[in-house]
Amino acid sequence: MENQMAVGVCRLENYQMEAVQEAVDRQFAQLSLDRLIKPTMRITLKPNLLMKRKPEDATTTHPSIMQAIIRHLKALGVPAGNITIADSPGGLYNHPAVFGIYASTGMQAVADAEGVNLNDDYSTIETACPNPVRAHSFPLIQPVAAADLVISVCKLKTHCMTGLSGGVKNLFGTLPGLTKPDYHWRYPEKADFCNMLVDLCETVRPGITFCDAVESMEGDGPSSGTKKHTGMLLCSESPYLLDLVLCRVMCKEESEILTVKAARDRGICTLKKEEVPLVGDPLRTFDDFKQPRSVTTDFLSKVPGPLRTVCRPIVDRFLTTRPSINHKMCVGCGKCAESCPAHTIRIENHKAYIDRKNCIRCYCCHEMCPIHAITVKQNRLLKL
Repeated sequence: MENQMAVGVCRLENYQMEAVQEAVDRQFAQLSLDRLIKPTMRITLKPNLLMKRKPEDATTTHPSIMQAIIRHLKALGVPAGNITIADSPGGLYNHPAVFGIYASTGMQAVADAEGVNLNDDYSTIETACPNPVRAHSFPLIQPVAAADLVISVCKLKTHCMTGLSGGVKNLFGTLPGLTKPDYHWRYPEKADFCNMLVDLCETVRPGITFCDAVESMEGDGPSSGTKKHTGMLLCSESPYLLDLVLCRVMCKEESEILTVKAARDRGICTLKKEEVPLVGDPLRTFDDFKQPRSVTTDFLSKVPGPLRTVCRPIVDRFLTTRPSINHKMCVGCGKCAESCPAHTIRIENHKAYIDRKNCIRCYCCHEMCPIHAITVKQNRLLKL
C-alpha cells in the first residue's frame, strides 16, 4: 500500500513482447496493483487510438502493451470475456469508423489473439461529475461507464492545445465521437477546456493509468509531431501524479500544463513534480523535447490591465498561432470540417478552407488531418 501514491518507472527500449510483458508484470508488482483486481470484475482498457495509424507511427498506444496488460489480468483469473478494449477516437463513433481504427492500430489483432472484447456498443450513459467545476455530467461511452475498473493506457505526446497528451487528456476519448468537438466549442479557452478535462477525469476515475513512453511524440502532437525514443513504461494509480512525472520527462513546468494546474488549483494534486515518489528505474528526462508551435508567449500578461482590452484584438490577429492548410497536399476528405467545433471549415472543389475570423484555435483540424496537410502557422515575431 505504500506505493499507492507513487509512479512506477520501467526502462523499456522496444516493443518486443517478452520485454513488454516483463515491464508490465513488474509495474503490477512494484505498485502492488494486483490488489485492485478481482476475477469477477468487468474491466475496460482505454488506449489512445485517435485515428487510423500504424503502431510504428507513435501516434497511438502500442498493441504489445495492451496485450501484456490483458495477459496479466488473465493470469490473475479475470476471464477474457470480462475484458473490453474501448475507445472513441476522433471522427464518427460507429462500427465502420471504429473497427477500421481497431484494425490499423493493432487492437483487432490483440483482441483476436487473447479472446477479449472490442467494444461494439455505441450507446452512452450520462454520468454525473462528483465535484464539478465546469461540466456537471458527461455522456460516457457505455463500456467505460459500466466498467468495474477502467485501466487507461495513454501515449506520451505533446499536444497543440493542452501541451501534454497524457493520463488526464487520454480520457477525452471516453466521450463519443463528434461530441468531442462540441466540448471544444463550449470551452474555447484553454484553461476552461483543461478544467473540463479534470472534471471528466474525476467522473471516469481510472483505477490504473499506464503510459506508453517507449516511442513518444514531440513537436506538433498529438498526430503531426515527430517520433522521439524515450524508452520507458510508466504507471500510477493517479493520472495526475503520472502527468506531473511526464512534466519532468519533457522538462516542462507544471504551470505550462493546464490540466496539471487545474488539478492543483482544486487541491486534487498538491505535490510538485520533483516531490512525486518514484519506484523502479531512474526516470529519464529530455531537455530537448520539442514543443508544439502553438505554444506562444503570453503577451497580454505583460500589458497593464486597463490596456488589455485594447491590445487583445491586435494580439489575436497578429501574434497568435493558427492552423494553416497546404492546398497542394489537401485532398478534400472533409475530416477537418467534420471535427471543427466552430464549423469554420468548408470544402470547395476538393479543397478545405478555414474561415479565420471564427476559428477558435482548438487545432482539432490539425489533429484529425490524416495526411498532415494542416500545420500550425506561427507568426515570425514568435520565433525571435
